[in-house]
Amino acid sequence: MTTVMNLRGLRCPQPVLRLAIKANTLSRGEVVQVHADCPSFADDIRKWCEDSGKVLVNVVETGGSFTATVQL
Repeated sequence: MTTVMNLRGLRCPQPVLRLAIKANTLSRGEVVQVHADCPSFADDIRKWCEDSGKVLVNVVETGGSFTATVQL
């Protein structure tokens, strides 16, 4: 099951903080797809995944908006 989070319009660090809070409610191995448009989101999500032991499957930028897929 994939959880989708629309975090567009939020400025950093809010998208990653909200993902971290949501991750605490989900099971290990679940997948979360995050949509955000904060300019530093790609770097922030990479760092958060490294620090928290999550797997960043991919992060794609399209027209200033990012879609990140993370496996918890």
